[in-house]
Amino acid sequence: MTAAVQDALDVDVPWVLHPQVALRPESFGALLYHFGTRKLSFLKNRTIVAIIESLPDHRDMRSAIAAAGIDESASAPYVKALATLAESNMITRS
Repeated sequence: MTAAVQDALDVDVPWVLHPQVALRPESFGALLYHFGTRKLSFLKNRTIVAIIESLPDHRDMRSAIAAAGIDESASAPYVKALATLAESNMITRS
């Protein structure tokens, strides 16, 4: 992922799991499978899973990250992971 992609991720708009993506909880985190692209992603961070699951409940991604207990100063790794998921169309703007 390029820095431009991460910078392009707008955390101040609503995001959701892509309609063609299934999230399956696992003991290590979760699996994401995109039925359109046939891509499989392994999420090994339960906080990222919680953020993704809560996206529809929040007005924007920033609020979902904060609701997961992540302080703004510690959010960079989570934003980077979410940017990667956006780039691969696992999550999309709602």
